[in-house]
Amino acid sequence: MMADGPRDLRSFLLEHRAATWHLPAGLDTRYDLTALQHALDRQRHFPILRAERMLTADGGTARLAVITNLTASRKLCARALGVGDHREMAAWYATRSAAGIAPRIVARDSAPVQQHVMQGAQADLRVLPVLTQHELEPGPYLTAAHATTYDPDSLVDNTAIQRCWVQAAQRMSWFPYPSSHNARNLAKFWRRDEACPVAFWIGHHPAVLMGTQAKLRYPESHWMAAGGVLGEPLRLVPSITHGERIMVPADAEIVIEGWAQPNQLAPDGPFGEYTGYLGPAVQAPICEVTCISMREDALYHDYGSGLTDMLVPDNLAMEGKLFQLAKAVAPSLRNVHVPTAGRRFHARLQLEQPSRGEARDALTAALAYRRTKLALAVDTDVDIFDDESVEWAVATRVQWSRDSFVIDALSGSSLDPSLDAGENTASKIAIDATRAVPTRANAPPVATAPAQNAARANAYLARADSAAWPRA
Repeated sequence: MMADGPRDLRSFLLEHRAATWHLPAGLDTRYDLTALQHALDRQRHFPILRAERMLTADGGTARLAVITNLTASRKLCARALGVGDHREMAAWYATRSAAGIAPRIVARDSAPVQQHVMQGAQADLRVLPVLTQHELEPGPYLTAAHATTYDPDSLVDNTAIQRCWVQAAQRMSWFPYPSSHNARNLAKFWRRDEACPVAFWIGHHPAVLMGTQAKLRYPESHWMAAGGVLGEPLRLVPSITHGERIMVPADAEIVIEGWAQPNQLAPDGPFGEYTGYLGPAVQAPICEVTCISMREDALYHDYGSGLTDMLVPDNLAMEGKLFQLAKAVAPSLRNVHVPTAGRRFHARLQLEQPSRGEARDALTAALAYRRTKLALAVDTDVDIFDDESVEWAVATRVQWSRDSFVIDALSGSSLDPSLDAGENTASKIAIDATRAVPTRANAPPVATAPAQNAARANAYLARADSAAWPRA
């Protein structure tokens, strides 16, 4: 069932009611939801989770419902984008995010996110059911807050998901990762001895969440890419504090606005990162909150940090970026997959009859992307979404001295826990597990059964009662 009006978090939840678990009231905002997500991850089961009336750290009951696990499944994300098969996402995302659709500006009285506005002393972060997720984290973190800033030179805005530790009613840390475009914008303001304006928006249709994670040039706005991925213009409204300098999605659930004063830093972390490890404590800017706006019945969206819920949407965006990079040098590229088991460090490239050197060109392009540590190329007879198929190709088509190469001192992720202290570059490896080159022309054929026999076997299995089969 489709909802009328713009696509937003409400319309998505309405369409996916059957995939949503309504949890009992009284879960604790400290650890309970995250523990459930870890358990579901281990089972590879990914329902959307909705928790009402959660218990807060001060012993009260949260007024706002919490939505999490919204993007934990590739299949659910593909349905959110209108893509029939999640395995076709890389090329689709690359094309749609690059084409883009221009946003549409709406008046404040047409923006649901500004139905309820709290400014000054009334802007209290503690009204939000912010979760504390993991042991040793210092407190509750916004994990699904999209930080929006702008470049003071070009006035072009940027949006990125970045963590915020809620410390008081109008105070929170904000950690823009050092290589991020928001960090560049912040640094420019601070070099002028000016406070950096920032707005954090929370809760929207998963297509918007994924669209705003597109990997763009600097400076370049994410609103066009978000519209392209959403399939319609993203509705924007001027923020209350910053006006038209920072626009925010009109159909978001919550917006937090404020300033990061020049060179004001404080300890932040440790925090559970996408690597699955607790990242170290860092010095992070402090955000002074001036305004909180929200829908009258706002939903609070949270990402399970370090879980598939946070990995899947950004990995899909990374697949699109790698597809663009590798396709530019390897016309035979057909698909790209960034598996969640490899966090955001491993990439699999699928090529169809690549010419001599083409697989290596594609692999080198993939390694040039900051996060990629291992790039693997296979032929189209290998399913890059199936671990056993990939392992088989590596086991039977690779000689390490011939088919792998290492490149040292490339830019890497500062969150990579394998880096030595103080290191800011990474050693990366590429593996060419394709076999469509002249030196391997004498490779033996793949063992298969005749097509008609395979069809009969598949028909039998479709009729058989699989519940009675023995399990390994």
